[in-house]
Amino acid sequence: MAQLKAFSFSSTLSSPSFQSSRTEQLLHQPSHFLKAARSSSLKKWGPRTSVGASKLQVIKAVLQSETKTGISEMEKGSGLRGKLNKVVLAYSGGLDTSVIVPWLRENYGCEVVCFTADVGQGLQELEGLEAKAKASGASQLVVKDLKEEFVRDYIFPCLRAGAVYERKYLLGTSMARPVIAKAMVDVAKEVGADAVSHGCTGKGNDQACLTVRFELTFFALNPKLNVVAPWREWDITGREDAIEYAKKHNVPVPVTKKSIYSRDRNLWHLSHEGDILEDPANEPKKDMYMMSVAPEDAPNQPEYVEIGIESGLPVSVNGKKLSPSTLLAELNEIGGKHGIGRIDMVENRLVGMKSRGVYETPGGTILFTAVRELESLTLDRETIQVKDSLALKYAELVYAGRWFDPLRESMDAFMQNITKTTTGSVTLKLYKGSVAVTGRKSPYSLYRQDISSFESGQIYDQADAAGFIRLYGLPMRVRAMLEQGI
Repeated sequence: MAQLKAFSFSSTLSSPSFQSSRTEQLLHQPSHFLKAARSSSLKKWGPRTSVGASKLQVIKAVLQSETKTGISEMEKGSGLRGKLNKVVLAYSGGLDTSVIVPWLRENYGCEVVCFTADVGQGLQELEGLEAKAKASGASQLVVKDLKEEFVRDYIFPCLRAGAVYERKYLLGTSMARPVIAKAMVDVAKEVGADAVSHGCTGKGNDQACLTVRFELTFFALNPKLNVVAPWREWDITGREDAIEYAKKHNVPVPVTKKSIYSRDRNLWHLSHEGDILEDPANEPKKDMYMMSVAPEDAPNQPEYVEIGIESGLPVSVNGKKLSPSTLLAELNEIGGKHGIGRIDMVENRLVGMKSRGVYETPGGTILFTAVRELESLTLDRETIQVKDSLALKYAELVYAGRWFDPLRESMDAFMQNITKTTTGSVTLKLYKGSVAVTGRKSPYSLYRQDISSFESGQIYDQADAAGFIRLYGLPMRVRAMLEQGI
């Protein structure tokens, strides 16, 4: 179980209903399988080693059948709102998901299987989940390590496509949702569940960021699954109501310290929203940032890093080949040390409102700069223009939760084909928040020094320019002649 090096449901469900689990330090004893993880030489936010395919199996912590976790007499019949057999709940261990467990059992007479995903959020929030799920009334806790799949199958395709939403946002939360929702569908099949459930509120920003992205994935992969969203059904309106419900059903209330920010973290990024950030005129506080140092506090000496790329995808750092998740984790460390990848933006949400968010994406910023720069050598003008135009739509589809849409999949096939020759390396200089390109090379480079040189050459004859200019400028010349009556 020591492979579970980092987890937080903050990146599984980034909604107001999950903020207690995402942004608060839970005060409890770690479960037995996390003690083994803690004993490993892992830093709190350090690089994560890759997980082989054989280790990417579902890790199941089956809870012993006790009074609270056994199938009650109520679950043998219908609940207050109907009858479901078994529900897979996206679980964080915070207040909201803790009360959803008994609520599902009471209202749908069902067995509840709690599901937790690791997409690189942090070890501390995985601690104690087994005990919490058991105390809440779940029959089983299922944990999946999705870091490698997340980077390889979701982040890297977006990177290859050059997908950036509204000029700035590198889609950190948007890319994580489909991999988590897909895993929930897989778990539902494995345990024989007929429904899935999440704690997204479905209002405000949450509707765009979470509910849509989760549920569109459920629809695309298994339209037969029932989807239960308690916040759209129950009478609980806030934290106090949730605490009262928990006490009534003998569910231990997590003792937490509430954060002033709404945060979402995964291996790609960390987002911050809420509090003073809701006024776009306010500068973020210095102590808000967690993945990167302030540029002014970064080292006074620049650091050079070489990114190796094959067919549009990064494969190495400074000549060392790494797995996708390990490569990204290492660049997060390097970039964060130099204050790289801080973005402060006002974005247009799916439902039409504007929202201000601050994002930290150190490793991602380095990779985007490198891949884009290598394309300047390997792609011609027309190809770059078409690719860039499609990248806008690609990013919009991902942002809107349409990862499994045939259009995105078709566009991805184009991106894969067009970047076949985007192979080589790019050297970057990192210094106090900036990323500067200092060198690029590729065996498929379309750049020819003998053609581009200012010195005379045999391939390019400058005298040829006269005829080209006359023909290229003919439409402008004809229009001017018409206007002047010539």
